[in-house]
Amino acid sequence: MAEFAKWESFYGIVGSAAGALIGLQFVVMTLIAERPIRSPEAGATYATPTIIHFCTALLLSALLRAPCQTIVVIAAIWGAIGFIGAVYAAIVARRMRRQTVYRPVLEDWLFHAVIPFVAFVMLAISAFAAPSHTREALFAVGAAALLLLFTGIHNSWDAVAYHVFFARPEKDHQRQDESRKEIFK
Repeated sequence: MAEFAKWESFYGIVGSAAGALIGLQFVVMTLIAERPIRSPEAGATYATPTIIHFCTALLLSALLRAPCQTIVVIAAIWGAIGFIGAVYAAIVARRMRRQTVYRPVLEDWLFHAVIPFVAFVMLAISAFAAPSHTREALFAVGAAALLLLFTGIHNSWDAVAYHVFFARPEKDHQRQDESRKEIFK
């Protein structure tokens, strides 16, 4: 389909970025694996959705670069992804309310619940518009993919910053205190 060809470079970039960031998430998780677990519910609330966002951007990129003669089948698939993702975003919001490890602030609600929910709803709604308004629907899918990609980037950075600056193991604090004592002798 000619309209898909115009998006080839866009989805090549978005898909490559999403794939690379998924790999980096695995590296980061490996590096912080030795840190004590404060609560497994925090991973399901904050870490897993980030991977889901990256995987969705990667899946959309692959889906929209697949050779297809009609938009109806592809739109149905991205619509299903949007519906399932919106339900998942609602589940994540519920987990955010219930978890006790960290009290979410407005930024957390925006990037972990609201923006992903909006992106997934855009996908679901654009699927219905795709047969009659293909160009506009493809822009909505592109916007949703970017929202999920940038949300994942933000949430990854937020998680790493949290682990580096706030959730340091007790022995790291002891080492810092010992280093300060040595410096100020």
